[in-house]
Amino acid sequence: MTDDRPLALVTGASRGLGAALAEALAATHHVLAVARTQGGLEELDDRIRAAGGQATLAPMDLTQPEAVAGLARGIFDRWGRLDLWAHTAIQAPPLSPAPSIDDKGFARALAVNVTATQALIAALAPLLGTAGRAVFFDDPRAGEAFFGGYGATKAAQAALARSWRAETVRTGPRVHLLTPAPMPTALRARFFPGEDRDALADRHAEARRLLAEAG
Repeated sequence: MTDDRPLALVTGASRGLGAALAEALAATHHVLAVARTQGGLEELDDRIRAAGGQATLAPMDLTQPEAVAGLARGIFDRWGRLDLWAHTAIQAPPLSPAPSIDDKGFARALAVNVTATQALIAALAPLLGTAGRAVFFDDPRAGEAFFGGYGATKAAQAALARSWRAETVRTGPRVHLLTPAPMPTALRARFFPGEDRDALADRHAEARRLLAEAG
């Protein structure tokens, strides 16, 4: 069966906010779900199909330039356009004092959070055209103690989104930079072990709120 609904790409879709966004979008869009984790994507696909939606899974490492190029080419060849891109792919090195940031972890965070984001913007902008939407997610922890590795690279990612947003105000696509409420994700558990997770926002409710904010 051909799915003629709008196409939504979620990068970092296998868990956390990305998975919740993919599930929420599947009610109205065909979802193209991208992540490194095949198993997580398959579990996501099961949930989307059980709810009556459709998804295409694309396991890949977005730090590989050929993967990003192949993703854009595949979207163009099959759909010819992209209606919505939600970017949640993130890498967080271990928390540490700034002088002790792990070199390997920091290099990986730069590759995922900054270099891959720039490559995706360049590859996907033509597919989004003037009418598409791109949604990024900010984090206020940049500059806090022990968050140097994660915070610096996440802030650089947000700066790319802000610049692109400023450049496309009159021409499109519409670029959004939103701030999620704290949620009980695996990433947050690494930052705040032992935290009362019951006090955090439900990720599915937060996904719906963020998508409504993005219009």
